[in-house]
Amino acid sequence: MHLVQILLPLFDNEGGKIPREHYETVAAEITARFGGLTAYTRSPAQGRWKREEATNYDDVIVLEVMVRNLDRRWWGDLRKRLEDDFRQQEIVIRAQPIERL
Repeated sequence: MHLVQILLPLFDNEGGKIPREHYETVAAEITARFGGLTAYTRSPAQGRWKREEATNYDDVIVLEVMVRNLDRRWWGDLRKRLEDDFRQQEIVIRAQPIERL
């Protein structure tokens, strides 16, 4: 079993707000494929990274889902599509093994 997390920005690279429908589409697709998801949308997390001398920031929401099998190809294809849809250089999708207690 794995926990997969998708970090989605609230704004595109030019500072434009991402339409709400983008998040709803992703959430509906994940729910249909895996039977559910958890969305952390009320308090955006803040990503921060250094690029040369500047520090960049991103406000993100997190979608997460537990999956029995990790289909890396499917997740990689989703990541590429989300990078286009959300107008990002990179969308982070990460997975970690979990044990249900």
